[in-house]
Amino acid sequence: MILRPTFFLTTKPDWRDGTKIPASGGCVIAINHLSHVDPLTAAVFTHDHGRLPRYLAKSGLFKNKALGHFMRAAGQIPVERASRSAVGAYDAAVAAVRAGECIVVYPEGTITRDPDLWPMKGKSGAARIALETGCPVIPIGQWGAQELLAPYARKPDLFPRKTIHIVAGDPVDLSDLVDEPRSVEVLAEATERIMTAITVLVEEIRGEKAPAERFDPRKVGVAEIGNPHKNPKSPKSPRPPKQQKDSA
Repeated sequence: MILRPTFFLTTKPDWRDGTKIPASGGCVIAINHLSHVDPLTAAVFTHDHGRLPRYLAKSGLFKNKALGHFMRAAGQIPVERASRSAVGAYDAAVAAVRAGECIVVYPEGTITRDPDLWPMKGKSGAARIALETGCPVIPIGQWGAQELLAPYARKPDLFPRKTIHIVAGDPVDLSDLVDEPRSVEVLAEATERIMTAITVLVEEIRGEKAPAERFDPRKVGVAEIGNPHKNPKSPKSPRPPKQQKDSA
């Protein structure tokens, strides 16, 4: 009642293949991260296809009393990024999937640091949940949210209405890895399969090919948490993303 009218007033949805989200049963939805508005767009897409999404959300959002109360009441799961407390979020996510719920995960862990907003190197959370539970992982590619609210911007660009493209893909095949020990190599392979599936969908939406090598913040010394553009003079900060055109 609150989010949908706001969403459709300011955007034009381009939804594709949402029926690939399982109608029931536990599952993980893995989606690329472009903007702070992403949870809203993904929530509307998921709800439009019959599922109530639960998010692994950064713990800072829960510190606001009003927002935190709302998010807890909606069943969202706080994550202390880059800390041992993240284990509790993992356990909660596994329990939710086993209870038949739909968990939305941004495998990149934050808004992509790739200069052209391609999916960057992923973290293992989505893979770990899927391998532990045996649930399907549905990759989703999205594009357009960054036009509504640019990465780390505080003021949205509401008009003219922005087209939000979201495409769901077939479940990522991890069947050969489920019974393997949870080694670093196995988790890396599962994560890469998930990120590859997401990237293929983003390529489809944008009508372009992603870089051959996925952007890795650690390799170039870019901060993985917080706004990487706050210190533009730092040689380790990536250049701000160039303006993108709508490529429906």
